[in-house]
Amino acid sequence: MAQVLEFKLPDLGEGLTEAVIVTWLVQVGEVVAIDQPVVEVETAKAMVEVPCPYGGVVTARFGEEGTELPVGAPLLTVAVGEDTTLPEPEGSGNVLVGYGTGAPPARRRRVRATSPDRADGSAAVDPARGSTAAGAGTADAHARVSAPPSPRGTEGPVPVISPLVRRLARDNNLDLRRLSGSGPDGLILRADVEDALRVDAARAAARTAPPKPAGIRTPLKGIRGAVADKLSRSRREIPDATCWVDADATELMRARTAMNAAGGPKISLLALLARICTAALARHPELNSYVDVEAREIVQLDHVHLGFAAQTGRGLVVPVVRDAHARDAESLTAEFARLTESAHAGTLTPTELTGGTFTLNNYGVFGVDGSTPIINHPEAAMLGVGRITPKPWVHDGELAVRQVVQLSLTFDHRVCDGGTAGGFLRYVADCVENPAVLLRTL
Repeated sequence: MAQVLEFKLPDLGEGLTEAVIVTWLVQVGEVVAIDQPVVEVETAKAMVEVPCPYGGVVTARFGEEGTELPVGAPLLTVAVGEDTTLPEPEGSGNVLVGYGTGAPPARRRRVRATSPDRADGSAAVDPARGSTAAGAGTADAHARVSAPPSPRGTEGPVPVISPLVRRLARDNNLDLRRLSGSGPDGLILRADVEDALRVDAARAAARTAPPKPAGIRTPLKGIRGAVADKLSRSRREIPDATCWVDADATELMRARTAMNAAGGPKISLLALLARICTAALARHPELNSYVDVEAREIVQLDHVHLGFAAQTGRGLVVPVVRDAHARDAESLTAEFARLTESAHAGTLTPTELTGGTFTLNNYGVFGVDGSTPIINHPEAAMLGVGRITPKPWVHDGELAVRQVVQLSLTFDHRVCDGGTAGGFLRYVADCVENPAVLLRTL
């Protein structure tokens, strides 16, 4: 005999406590195998396909797409065992337990002339069902309300016995011929009339309701909700300040062109900027740290896990390049490309989205010159890079058109003062203007 097992939303790790249902991968009545993915969910970290540990027939799903569920909440139920399928009945396809059209008709019973609806308005007991005929179950009532009843022909008797049911319909101008009864042999019960009246009332209210005020509401959940929480915390806890400088990036762009013309893997501009960042952090390690609020200590780190801002269709994410200080430009280019592809595909793991010590934000890809970004809590600083665009610039004492970029550094004023922040930013600008500066410090 089949056994129905409940599969709950599992703990997806990294302290996550909820997830949003994005796409159901199975339908009710579908046969699933052990470890088959059944639903795609979005957590605060990434998109995840959740496999089911049971094999059998899906009997129920809990939550529509877009619903947020806590860890431990039921996801679906699965009927497992030898009796999870039935033989194919005549006039039907393969029928699963509780589904299909091949179930035998309900056993008939004699209807006494006395009303099945009692004088007090309550429903009579159906001995074949063991419950009141008018309240045969929440599922039946839901079906009657959700699906409009099939219209009955205009000829022939209406299957109604109770005068109370007839009077209820007559007092509310309800045509009984358009109802399909839920009782034995299609008998129209009081519950059928009441359900029809509720549907009519709801439709009438919808027609006469005043228009709803204009406006679009977007729930702050999943990745977008996690970003909102983190940015709000950063603003609350970190006393940030920003300094910026314009730099002539003409020589940096020429150096990249020369590197890529020499053959071998192409080097990205982001990789060169990351290389400059790690060199600057080696000279100003105060900015590669975080504040331990409870201990009232500044924790300086001996490794650089470099985060970079990536805009995706699901919102802003910050993938992390592990040990960026130990990578060359070629390795950085490859890792940036891999993580960016995963970010757009929604397949980044929680590990790839956590543990950063410093963030590089290239907002120039959006065609803007400058910004004052919010620090990625609990880090201490973020370097912002604007677009590189031709501008008038004094070069070697003469006015010329050069490739100019605006650089900004937003930093936690608790970990350093303006002198340190200015020194870091000036070194970055010097490397951008003259890449040989970087080579001298390697």
